Amino acid sequence: MLELADRLDRINRAMGAAVRWLALAMVLVQFGTVVLRYVYGISFIFMNETVLYLHATFFMLAGGYTLLVDGHVRVDIFYGLFGPRGKARIDILGALCFLMPSMVMIAWFSWPSVRNSWAIMEGAISVGGIPASFLLKSLIPAFCVLLIIQGLACILRDLARLREENAVA
Repeated sequence: MLELADRLDRINRAMGAAVRWLALAMVLVQFGTVVLRYVYGISFIFMNETVLYLHATFFMLAGGYTLLVDGHVRVDIFYGLFGPRGKARIDILGALCFLMPSMVMIAWFSWPSVRNSWAIMEGAISVGGIPASFLLKSLIPAFCVLLIIQGLACILRDLARLREENAVA
């Protein structure tokens, strides 16, 4: 089980390593936009949209990596009171009852919009913008798939933790 979890983790580790550079690119493009606007009085819509595209890509494709490194915000006030076994149970329950169903539903309901967008090769959001809204919309199901993959890895790891502790006890 742990070997499969490690393989699934590698997908989001690779994605995290790839998209981290988008944060730097986003800052540089935004800096260039601000300098052009306030120093030279020039504004380009495609530069504003580039920041939007980079921002969306960064956050949507890094969601699975964030779950991998346990960087998501926990709202559960009792979680810290439990030991490893209790935390594993809560994590499994949360993944199965909340994470997986919500990702499946988001992917299911977004798919017609993504499919239609690709069918017409949907263009720019604004006149003079980047003619690739279909790519932006494609990030939604990609986000869902990456979180489902990482959710499965987390479930496998937690099941292995519970199995180990049952064997020891």
